[in-house]
Amino acid sequence: MSTPLIELCDIRKAYGGIDTPRVEVLRGISLSILPGEFIAIVGASGSGKSTLMNILGCLDRPTSGSYRFAGKDVAELASDELAWLRREAFGFVFQGYHLIPSASAQENVEMPAIYAGTPAAERHARATTLLERLGLGSRTSNRPHQLSGGQQQRVSIARALMNGGHIILADEPTGALDSHSGTEVMALLDELASQGHVIILITHDREVAARAHRVVEIRDGLMISDSATQQPADDTREGLQAGDLRQRLDQGATLRGAWKGEPLEALQAAWRVMWINHFRTALTLLGIVIGVASVVVMLAVGEGSKRQVMAQMAAFGSNILYLNGRHATLREPAGIVSLDDVDAIAELPQVKRIMPVIGGDVMVRHGNNNQKFYVGGNNVEFPNILNWPVVEGSFFSEADERAGAAVAVIGQKVREKLLGPDANALGQYLLIGNVPFQVVGLLAAKGASSGDQKSDERIVVPYSAASTRLFGSHDPEYVIIASADSARVSETEAAIDRLMRKRHQGKADFELTNDAALIQAEARTQNSLSLMLGAIAAISLLVGGIGVMNIMLMTVRERTREIGIRMATGARQRDILRQFLSEAVMMSMVGGITGILLALLIGGGLLMANIAVAFALPAILGAFSCAVATGIVFGFMPARKAARLDPVKALTSE
Repeated sequence: MSTPLIELCDIRKAYGGIDTPRVEVLRGISLSILPGEFIAIVGASGSGKSTLMNILGCLDRPTSGSYRFAGKDVAELASDELAWLRREAFGFVFQGYHLIPSASAQENVEMPAIYAGTPAAERHARATTLLERLGLGSRTSNRPHQLSGGQQQRVSIARALMNGGHIILADEPTGALDSHSGTEVMALLDELASQGHVIILITHDREVAARAHRVVEIRDGLMISDSATQQPADDTREGLQAGDLRQRLDQGATLRGAWKGEPLEALQAAWRVMWINHFRTALTLLGIVIGVASVVVMLAVGEGSKRQVMAQMAAFGSNILYLNGRHATLREPAGIVSLDDVDAIAELPQVKRIMPVIGGDVMVRHGNNNQKFYVGGNNVEFPNILNWPVVEGSFFSEADERAGAAVAVIGQKVREKLLGPDANALGQYLLIGNVPFQVVGLLAAKGASSGDQKSDERIVVPYSAASTRLFGSHDPEYVIIASADSARVSETEAAIDRLMRKRHQGKADFELTNDAALIQAEARTQNSLSLMLGAIAAISLLVGGIGVMNIMLMTVRERTREIGIRMATGARQRDILRQFLSEAVMMSMVGGITGILLALLIGGGLLMANIAVAFALPAILGAFSCAVATGIVFGFMPARKAARLDPVKALTSE
């Protein structure tokens, strides 16, 4: 005799207990099934035959008793090993077909092979061959609702054979079919039995059971008869088959499947479900889209405002230092910064430019128009060191500076008040104090960027001319210094301080100030504002994540039977977890991408409205990453719940 492929000893199954009445469905079933047998298990409704099938197919575990498969105790198998048996050894044919509604016939048939890690080309070819063999070659792309009952049952038979189908468990395979379709299905089972497949047929129809070689009758959870009328002919071949299954179980149950095929199929299935339920998906995505768009736009507006303020504050140079004399002590006169000091400072490597300044408010006259303006004596570094270009004419030259030429460059407000808004200032003479100066250039409007309209009421003349012709002093009032590196202003300041102390015999009779600290403080304020805006916008992203979790929980409930089908075809817990987590992540990714596109569109509109906006790639990538992370975090609990469902309860859910 061959080694039994399946051996049950005193199998009992009870439900309930503690808070609910205990119901014993199976009350001591002992049964051996040899390789190659075609056995029918018959009994009335409620006799326990379907429960027995679930235990035979490793969808359920007995309350007590022993179940050995190919000599191995099933009670010792882990969940992955049980999934391997359902995937590689068993093939299920259900009365209700149990096909996944959103998948085509081809995709339903391929499912066990996906979980087995079969390469895509190989499983496509095998599924097509099986469907053609069962007369469904022209229906491969049809979904279940587009097929008749008989066609759906043939698809389920093809699925059962996808990984070999050594043992076909058919639960009332003709129960929902008309007589013609039922006859076709039974003919297929007869053919499979003749090819050496083990067929375990669960039915209440004795005419259908008569097609089997062996009939076992169940009543009230007890086996009351076993015909055992025919044994397989070739015991050697069948014994090897049982041994082969045992060996494959020992070697293959730990395989993790295809590293690329399973995730890819999970993503494809996720996209298919999203597309079928596109309206509900769109409503769910709305929260993610609004959240991502809000985060990106808020951060872009914050960054734009920051850059605008920084640009305004840096209009006079963020790397600028100011040097002037002061009292070292109350009893000593104020220190003087001389032109020799200026020349010495200019030699420091940390200094890029330097400009002495002497000036004050002076009465200026043109014709009969008298106005008081600030007149400053500067050198030729003025346009560069203060970032203040000439828009008409030119700035005075080094030659003008050396010669003390009476030339002037005026601000926009000076022209407006003395000459007229549209007057040509170039070549005009202004009487500054009592000295005539010729206008050679017009400065750009500085107030527009600095926020100080008074800055345009300024006249610039050569330092030499101002010191000799206007103010009668050669020492500068203060000195403006441009650091070579705006990021190292403090180092420049320290170098100047050391040099000045050395030149002034250790006295600190001078003062160094700069705008860098103010600008940095403003930058920190703007960063805090941007973070606050981003945090407010992130709340909507959180709400979107809660929406994803809610819809995924609803999806798990709606697709509980699909989860059972996947488990029956060999899906492991991690496969189910990956499937539903993939759907949550894909939903979040689509929402993230849509949100970014919406943010860019809104940003374009804001730019057209002259609102400062500055999109930053890190902010965009960060918002997208947060959307994906939201999908993972809020999708994990529903996915975990789906993975932990009981296969039998999932299959029988409505």
